[in-house]
Amino acid sequence: MILLKNNQVDINCDLGEGLDNEAQLMPYISSCNIACGGHAGDAQTMVKVLRLAKQHQVHVGAHPSFPDREHFGRKPMDLLPSALTATLITQIETLKTLAEAEGLSLNHVKPHGALYNLAAQDEQTAQAVIKAVSHCDARLKLYAPYGSVIAQLALASGLEVVFEAFADRHYNEDLSLVSRSNPEALILEPKAVFEQVNHILKTGQVTTINGVEVKLKAQTFCVHGDHQNALEILDYLDHHLTLKSSR
Repeated sequence: MILLKNNQVDINCDLGEGLDNEAQLMPYISSCNIACGGHAGDAQTMVKVLRLAKQHQVHVGAHPSFPDREHFGRKPMDLLPSALTATLITQIETLKTLAEAEGLSLNHVKPHGALYNLAAQDEQTAQAVIKAVSHCDARLKLYAPYGSVIAQLALASGLEVVFEAFADRHYNEDLSLVSRSNPEALILEPKAVFEQVNHILKTGQVTTINGVEVKLKAQTFCVHGDHQNALEILDYLDHHLTLKSSR
């Protein structure tokens, strides 16, 4: 189990996506995934988040995506694998350069949105992501879902994989996330978010949207920075989610 300050479970958050709430959220997390130009973000927002992360001693990671700002990276794009790898390298390297100028090193890479979901099940997309991460720095950790195609291929390639689960999203039986088009996709109540995280930690399973228990290992939990109740959720987890919850 990765530990957070105050002996809490590792919580990561997607930041730099235009909501300007990073200063409020940063004290509650231990890892942040910074949008680096694909779906959101520019040099100014990246530097702002990097400086906040440095102030709060939060690990920084790149949050690259399909180069599709119009749809916020939430729609798959039909790119050649070489073209996808190239744009991901550009995004990661941009943040890496800015981080180093601030005296920071990247800790990890976590793909965003449609890229994250597609790489979890499509080998060609997964390999494109793995090639980009390996090119930028093979020591970077890859945040990826347990049992996914990308996690298996990344481990086989020698990358370090950190299994990620979503604290604030409901799951289907195949461990895909319930579509945002479903009104039940998001978990809104802070207590319910805690209960999902605590259940995963205690049992190694997640309760899916239809009530089935499915095996799920997690070393880090994501609370989306654009969740309408992100601050309330993080504050609740900060007060309730300690090592007493873990196995």
